[in-house]
Amino acid sequence: MAQTFAGSQQRDGGAEEGPMGYVEGSIIRIKMQNFLTYNYAVVRPGTNLNLVIGPNGSGKSSILCAICLGLAGKTSVLGKGDKVGLFVKRGCNIGWIEIELYKKGGNVVINREIHMENNQSVWLLNGRNSSQKAVEEVVKALHIQVSNLCQFLPQERVSEFSKMSKIELLEATEKSVGPPEMYDYHCQLKNFRSKERELENVVKEKASFLEKAKQRNERNKHDVTRYYEKKKHLDRIELLEKKKPWVEYEMARQELEGVKKERDEAKKQRANMKRTHVPMLNKIKRIENQLKPIEAQMKAKTVGITEASRTCKQKQDQLERKDKEIEDIKHGLEMKQMEKHDHQKRISNTRRIIDVLKAELATFDDQQDVTPQLDAVNAELKRNREERASIQGEVADLRREMDNHSAESKLLAKKLNDMNNMMKAKEEKLKGRHRDTHTALQWLRQNRQLFTGNVHEPMMLVINVKDPRFAKYVENYISFHDLRSFVFQRKDDREKFMTEVRDKLNLKVNSIYAPEVSCSNRAPSRPIGSLERFGFYSYLREMFDAPEEVMSYLCFQYKVHDVPVGNNKTKEMIKTVIEEPYMRVFYTSDERYAVKRSFYSNKISTSNSALTPSQYLNIVVDTEQKQHLEQQMKTCQVKLQDTGEKMTTLQQRAATLDRTDNELREEKKQLSLTKGKKRLLEQKISAKQESQRQMEQSGIDLERIEEETKNKISAVNSQKVLIGTEFMSKMKLRHKLRMEEVYLALEIVGLTAEKTKLENDYGQDGAKLRTLDQVCSRLEQRKNQLVETCKDLMKKASEICNIDSVESVSTGLHAALSKLPDTLDEIEALLAEERSRADGFTGLSENVVEEYNRREQEVKNLEKELNEKTNALTTYRQNISEAKERWLNPLKLLVDQINKNFSDFFRSMQSAGEVELHTENEEEYDKYGIRIRVKFHSSTQLHDLTGYHQSGGERSVSTMLYLMALQELNRCPFRVVDEINQGMDPTNERRVFNIVVRTACKGTSSQYVYITPKLLENMHYAEETTISCVHNSHTMVSSHQWDEKAFLRKRIQRKA
Repeated sequence: MAQTFAGSQQRDGGAEEGPMGYVEGSIIRIKMQNFLTYNYAVVRPGTNLNLVIGPNGSGKSSILCAICLGLAGKTSVLGKGDKVGLFVKRGCNIGWIEIELYKKGGNVVINREIHMENNQSVWLLNGRNSSQKAVEEVVKALHIQVSNLCQFLPQERVSEFSKMSKIELLEATEKSVGPPEMYDYHCQLKNFRSKERELENVVKEKASFLEKAKQRNERNKHDVTRYYEKKKHLDRIELLEKKKPWVEYEMARQELEGVKKERDEAKKQRANMKRTHVPMLNKIKRIENQLKPIEAQMKAKTVGITEASRTCKQKQDQLERKDKEIEDIKHGLEMKQMEKHDHQKRISNTRRIIDVLKAELATFDDQQDVTPQLDAVNAELKRNREERASIQGEVADLRREMDNHSAESKLLAKKLNDMNNMMKAKEEKLKGRHRDTHTALQWLRQNRQLFTGNVHEPMMLVINVKDPRFAKYVENYISFHDLRSFVFQRKDDREKFMTEVRDKLNLKVNSIYAPEVSCSNRAPSRPIGSLERFGFYSYLREMFDAPEEVMSYLCFQYKVHDVPVGNNKTKEMIKTVIEEPYMRVFYTSDERYAVKRSFYSNKISTSNSALTPSQYLNIVVDTEQKQHLEQQMKTCQVKLQDTGEKMTTLQQRAATLDRTDNELREEKKQLSLTKGKKRLLEQKISAKQESQRQMEQSGIDLERIEEETKNKISAVNSQKVLIGTEFMSKMKLRHKLRMEEVYLALEIVGLTAEKTKLENDYGQDGAKLRTLDQVCSRLEQRKNQLVETCKDLMKKASEICNIDSVESVSTGLHAALSKLPDTLDEIEALLAEERSRADGFTGLSENVVEEYNRREQEVKNLEKELNEKTNALTTYRQNISEAKERWLNPLKLLVDQINKNFSDFFRSMQSAGEVELHTENEEEYDKYGIRIRVKFHSSTQLHDLTGYHQSGGERSVSTMLYLMALQELNRCPFRVVDEINQGMDPTNERRVFNIVVRTACKGTSSQYVYITPKLLENMHYAEETTISCVHNSHTMVSSHQWDEKAFLRKRIQRKA
């Protein structure tokens, strides 16, 4: 394989001075060895436009990969795998990249040695061992940014450019074409603004806190004044409290002296009165001694009388009981006499009833026999019961059938509901990931009648994998961009849909339309049976179901009918599988492999990536089963309806039979009553005759009963005589004792009268004596209480004043106490007044004063801090203002220049486009961004460049023209663009290419590498253009043997 860039110069000794026209950082030389498709190759770019052309798979993008990885770029920039070892040529263990960059004073040569086994790299910088970090610093110093899409745009990341946010695009533009310090100023401004916000918040918080502290302290100031007023009252209360026990003590001491005098006088009067009453007391005592034996005899007589009275009462009760017994015997005789009368009466009534029943029985002998009618009714009832039993059996069968159908219907409904819930789960996932698509889905369901052809909901909702295990293959192969796309059968329906939801509703949605000729049944390039030996068991198309248009699109765009899926056996045989022809993309159990085969040399390059678990398609709904369940549900409903109608008919017939049955039963009842009445009368007559016979046999012997009654009454009277004799004996004894008691009572009365007279004579003086005894006792108790009270009050007063005795009271305290009132009432009144005033000062304590003083100091400190922060904020704002001028003015000029170039380019293509600096708030520097707005049709308005408003080709044109607008302003030493013209229509492709040639070949432009699979014909190519053709063939000579001049000479000779 060989590659040559026209206009390159060979260096002597590997270190030459850069050619004229190169800027610092431009690529002088790229050398690759065992790298991707290359065994060995050297590439020498020109100073301006470099067109790299060649068929697909020849190795054009390998040059781009070498530039990226050789300049310490990450593999993620290329979008081809995540391991650097994958870039080593297949079959080799080590690959090399060497890049020479132009620099005044000596070029920079960077070497990278890539080891496939451990994905490690060894770096050389100008022939010396180095680190990746050191290489990154050298690359950064030369203003090379391979991670900046404005400078380095691989084919796999072209679509990402239009998806960049305004903020990301501004930062990328600043780094790419702005002065070196512009991006730094921008970062400084963002940091300054962040710190400014922090300081503003701090100043605001400090000011708020200071104001609150001042207000709080102002309130506390009043509290402090009130605290001191309260303390003054409390001090006076304290003095009053000290004076009060002394006053109380003095009052108690004076009261004690008075009580002592009063007690002594009472004792003296009591002694004199006792001496005058001694003889009278002796006589009263003698009479009391005479009364004691008489009172004892009186008590004995009373006990005897009580016992005799109790015995008399008992005997009297016994007599009354005997009288009651005689009355009961007489009453029993009366009852027997009444019972004899009733018995005779019942016999007479029974005879009369028998005569009446016999007369009634005689009337039934002439009536007709009802037995035949009764038999007919019974037969009809039997037929009714048989028919009703038959109906009940049929109803039971129908009810069981309905229960079975109902159970089946519920089971089918549950299964359908589960399937619908699974579809709702898919919709919820779509709503969580892309709300605009979900909103458009709801609009479509409400307005489906607006469209002529078939319109399918987003693919992720209509694709149904046949096994959840297959979901990861399908989801990893089809981009999410397409999974959330609506699929249309007709192009006009798609345009109508996009006008409604994108332009009118401003929703970001994707839509596609299926190929006009269906591709859903395309045959694979090889039958799956021929690949079974490698572990392949199915093509991707057979793993899922989808509507006709969706499957057609996927077969056309993604070739799902030709992507085989294998297992672990495939992974084990991966080297053999890769060598198989026609194998482009395939899956193992957990990885995806992409195979590229060189058109010329047939060499193979592969990339692989691990499969991520499915997020959307792992919810499986069997559409055929769902349709089958819905059909079963309809059939089940029809059966339920038919069975219900049959049951209604049978129930109506059963109701008719029930009415007939009731009528027959009533008729049978009447006939039975008529037939059984005669038999009943005969039974009643027989029963009454038997009752009469029994009553006549069971008569009462009244004479015997009367004789027995007389004997019982005579026995009771004998007992009454004995009881009456005992009663009279006790009555006489009681009378005797009563008389003796009277005589003793008279004697006691005489002695008591004499004693009473003596006590009356002694009574008045005795009352006075008892009063004096009570007074003396009370005064003694009061004296003792006052002594204790005086001791307690003295102790209390000493404790309150904190002294040991009265003599130790200080002069100052004595003077203060002497100014206070000397009476307890006055002290109490003054205490109440002072306490009332002190209580008016509520919620105050010493902490109020301490808090006030502490906050006063805090206020001073806060004022000092606020002044410092305010000064710092002012300084920051000055710095921000200066930095803003240094950054914003050059940025506006830069964006104006970009807009001028961008607008001119679009105008030359008969379209419109503009670039503007966009921000919602001039002070929010992290929200600044670059907004690109374009329109390609005169009938439309300018729209922001996004991944939704423009087609893929329109986005490619816009991206390319923006990069060309930057080219004339470029600060970066080179720009690389890979196959950005893919998707452009031929007209736009030629227009864009003209702009590229015109812009990149200016003398002020930097190096520009444009990779494309073809060279457009009949185009003007400037002399500054370097065209490089990449070939790949087994017959290619080595790059060392390639002679460009000899090749051109032979071509001229052939044309001649």
